[in-house]
Amino acid sequence: MNDTPIPASTLANLLTETRRFDPPPALAAAANVTVDAYAEASADRLAFWEKQADRLTWATKWDRVLDWDNPPFAKWFTGGRLNVAYNCLDRHVEAGLGERVAIHWEGEPGDTRTITYADLLTQVKKAANALESLGVAAGDRVAIYMPMIPEAAVAMLACARIGATHSVVFGGFSVDALSGRIQDADAKLVITADGGYRRGKASDLKSTVDESVALCPSVEKVLVVRRTGGEVAWGEKDLWWDDVVGTASEEHEARAFDAEHPLFILYTSGTTAKPKGILHTSGGYLTQVSYTHHAVFDLKSETDVYWCGADIGWVTGHSYIVYGPMSNAATQVMYEGTPDTPHKGRYWELIEKYRISILYTAPTAIRTFMKWGDDIPAGFDLSSLRILGSVGEPINPEAWMWYREHIGGNNCPVVDTWWQTETGGIMVSPLPGVTSAKPGSAQRPLPGIDVDVVDDQGRSVPNGGGGYLVIREPWPSMLRTIWGDDERFIDTYWSRFDSMYFAGDGAKRDDDGDIWLLGRVDDVMLVSGHNISTTEVESALVGHPAVAESAVVGATDPVTGQAIVAFVILRADAMDGAELTAALRDHVAKTLGPIAKPRQIMVVPELPKTRSGKIMRRLLRDVAERRSLGDVTTLQDQTVMQLIADGMTSGKSTED
Repeated sequence: MNDTPIPASTLANLLTETRRFDPPPALAAAANVTVDAYAEASADRLAFWEKQADRLTWATKWDRVLDWDNPPFAKWFTGGRLNVAYNCLDRHVEAGLGERVAIHWEGEPGDTRTITYADLLTQVKKAANALESLGVAAGDRVAIYMPMIPEAAVAMLACARIGATHSVVFGGFSVDALSGRIQDADAKLVITADGGYRRGKASDLKSTVDESVALCPSVEKVLVVRRTGGEVAWGEKDLWWDDVVGTASEEHEARAFDAEHPLFILYTSGTTAKPKGILHTSGGYLTQVSYTHHAVFDLKSETDVYWCGADIGWVTGHSYIVYGPMSNAATQVMYEGTPDTPHKGRYWELIEKYRISILYTAPTAIRTFMKWGDDIPAGFDLSSLRILGSVGEPINPEAWMWYREHIGGNNCPVVDTWWQTETGGIMVSPLPGVTSAKPGSAQRPLPGIDVDVVDDQGRSVPNGGGGYLVIREPWPSMLRTIWGDDERFIDTYWSRFDSMYFAGDGAKRDDDGDIWLLGRVDDVMLVSGHNISTTEVESALVGHPAVAESAVVGATDPVTGQAIVAFVILRADAMDGAELTAALRDHVAKTLGPIAKPRQIMVVPELPKTRSGKIMRRLLRDVAERRSLGDVTTLQDQTVMQLIADGMTSGKSTED
């Protein structure tokens, strides 16, 4: 490796990938979106999005596709009016699709429900009437804190139907997190459940809501779904869902709202600052999530069974469980529990049972499946699968290959998607019927999306270069602002580069011009003058047959400025020991070059992850530098960090 330090404005481009996988010919021949879409969108971007908006049903047509007169505040399809819930339900029933299954729901204990589009429409109409009877009107905010049960989707769609703005909070967040979000949105109603099931146990939700509501004077009523049957405290604001929704009228007319009417607020977690309430509106958001779901997953709604493994508490659940799939009349699976309950084959059991053809899940889940062993998915019939998707963070090439081989039978395109809560919908992804896929690369922006990789000065980097991922032109599903804080919206996303959106991700462009995501620029390490992405070192480690998952951080070093410290989880059949950790360090050096060789490698039983599956590298940096641990309340398992810290103290690591 060249020892000349690279400029600080550039990210190292260390990983190379030569494997290519063309689309299966039959899939390519019948693909929803062909290569022509790129040229069409390039020729007239706004006309392209106007065509996608025409896939929806509008009560009033727009008079202007994009209003960008006051950047960065965009308005899409101005003058247009539509109802989001009507587009997800009524129009399909009116088209004769009422008996199509909308949701195959599977509870963690094994209880099931099959809900058709006609069933779902009836439930949403009743819920809409119930909300209105409780005084909820268009423009009011409703907080939703629920497990993965169908009523969660019903609640969201009922809000959309009456023009109320929903704020879904993941049903594992603390009193502080929930109450802060309720207060910020000034929510009038909270919809929750007595509890849900997680890892074989009933988890209580109602008590968290009770404590939160006590801090939130804006809340007038709490609507409670009975899920577990556990005992709950009952207050004067509390109402059972069945008593209110169950007795409501089944007749409700969906009225149209302006394309820019607020649809939802979704808070991004902040580790040090107040969470940001990301505001999404109606017409542009639904246009993009509907189109991208149709395009990226090549959805054939008559025959496909789709499954997104996310929770509705995250944006993936909003865009690719509720609004995208349902606007396309998809049949989908919704699962309440975790992948290892009651056994580690539960995902594959569900795919076999429901003949799922499209699976969308996170790299952290894929690497967990790798850790558990290839033999588990091999015990199930996964032949129904035809498209595999990845979401949430960059996927390393070896996890990508494992996913394709062991889940996709070496025949399913893998669509590695990049997008964010802020973007609303998918921005960068292969198209399954078009793209010659590269393991680990999200590849290129979707038609109609203008994404670039730039240097410190905002100039496009050449092929082979690295820098910052930006979006140069407005897009339909973009966030409109941070709720109640326009100034923070400008400062956070639009101040780094002139007229370009930047949310903090690093990326590189390979020799073919394809994009590789490198994670947050905060996670870039400066080692002896070289900027090295944690993502690339993690990918190199997982490329070793003994490693299932890894997390890498930079720790202060008196010689190199920062040194690389790695934490690894081994595969089930791997043997821990000094020989292995030495071999892993050498493997990284061979793969990426000597500059990227970790100073330390520590074998750990688990990594600190949030409930959405993201690795908390901030906490690992605390451990690596032997500082006291920061806030661990957002972790899925708060005991993990103590185990890791104890291991560091006892010296169970390898270093020169």
